[in-house]
Amino acid sequence: MRGIRLFVSALLAFAVFGGAASAQNAATGFFDSATKKWVSYRLTPEAAGAIARSKYKRSVVRYRTGEKPGTIIVDTGERRLYYVLAKGKAVRYGIGVGREGFTWSGTEKITRKAKWPGWTPPPEMIRREAKKGRKLPGYVPGGPKNPLGARALYLGGTDYRIHGTNEDWSIGRAVSSGCIRMLNEDVEDLYERVGIGAKVVVL
Repeated sequence: MRGIRLFVSALLAFAVFGGAASAQNAATGFFDSATKKWVSYRLTPEAAGAIARSKYKRSVVRYRTGEKPGTIIVDTGERRLYYVLAKGKAVRYGIGVGREGFTWSGTEKITRKAKWPGWTPPPEMIRREAKKGRKLPGYVPGGPKNPLGARALYLGGTDYRIHGTNEDWSIGRAVSSGCIRMLNEDVEDLYERVGIGAKVVVL
């Protein structure tokens, strides 16, 4: 019964539909104990984004670390980013992380901050996507359609950034080429908290 209630709730709240779906659509489901079968369904990107917003809602939490206040700690396995506060607390945000083959860890510093940044795809990404039959533009100006979203925090001398996204459904997933994605309102909040030189620890 619990599985059925969850399914009905999803139908009412998130516009569930069946059949073919694009890569952005979230496949999910539940085990129906009455029929002893797995019932699968798909969510629209908008519905998946709404779920991500609810599951990864920004909050202040207790957080134990030896890092100083002002440090950013990215827990890729947990799909969370922590901005360390004083007195054993931190602001916790949901994130999207690098997909298999694009994960990384280490310590960097914020070397640049940008509002509504433009995006220039790296040459290796252009080549990689071309092999899949997808032609990337040479440059995308800042704005709502830009994949870097509302803000970007550049990490050291790398190509990696902590940035916003126009794909809310990707929060909580491993889908990027190594960058750390955040909801636009979350990266805007983090942007105002951190300065150039802030330490970033990626686990």
